[in-house]
Amino acid sequence: MTADKSRIAKQFIETIPHSRALGMKITEIGDGVAVIEMPYDTRFIGDPETGVIHGGAVSALMDTCGGAAVMSHPRAPAGTATINLRIDYMRPATPGQTIRARAECYHITRSVAFVRATALDDDDDRPVATATGAFTVEAGNRDTIAGPKEGI
Repeated sequence: MTADKSRIAKQFIETIPHSRALGMKITEIGDGVAVIEMPYDTRFIGDPETGVIHGGAVSALMDTCGGAAVMSHPRAPAGTATINLRIDYMRPATPGQTIRARAECYHITRSVAFVRATALDDDDDRPVATATGAFTVEAGNRDTIAGPKEGI
């Protein structure tokens, strides 16, 4: 991945209003992998009795991280959009801890990029959530992404 593409992807993600509002910060990006952190914030509590962050905030983190992974893939376009995202919530995130998502774009066809992601708090052995998703690949870049016989 070029430094320019990395910079563009990072700037794009960090200017998305919901990413800024949720305090997301990219800590790693390149070659189809992205890691984004979201600090604990009482504004995002879903259950006031336990202090657990709402699943919607976790979902936004994983979706944004998946898009960043696609954008950073060497064969991907500069922009993408989510087609679908399946999230399996494994457990509540521990109140007070930063949540980080790691996403990997593991396959790209002419029109779709496929991503796996995991969300973790301080316990690296027990994911908060896992996700799989599909993201768009811009039509203008299809011929350079996959040959005419590959892809959808």
